[in-house]
Amino acid sequence: MRDPTPTGDELVQVMATLSNPHRLRVVAALSAGGRKYVSLLARELDISRALLQVHLKKLEAAGLVSSQLELSEDGKAMKFYEVSPFSVHLTPECVESAVETLTMEKGPSR
Repeated sequence: MRDPTPTGDELVQVMATLSNPHRLRVVAALSAGGRKYVSLLARELDISRALLQVHLKKLEAAGLVSSQLELSEDGKAMKFYEVSPFSVHLTPECVESAVETLTMEKGPSR
């Protein structure tokens, strides 16, 4: 999320994505240590590769990380991830602007 005034849908997606502690740890690990491949990152975070893949897909869908598939010297496919530049500056005015652009369905009326 690079735009200082995100749409409502972008704001909801980023906030929902970052609301998970595992995903916060993934972003922190990639930010501190740079680009890493899935197996190494899973070992560092002490979570299964399958669970890590789920979180990485959500982070990538929100535009918070990016990936690149590479071949190792022995021919194995390795997927590397890195943090994408993003900034979230949340103010009441930002929320007010974002709400005006929401396309997601409203909740039930009371």
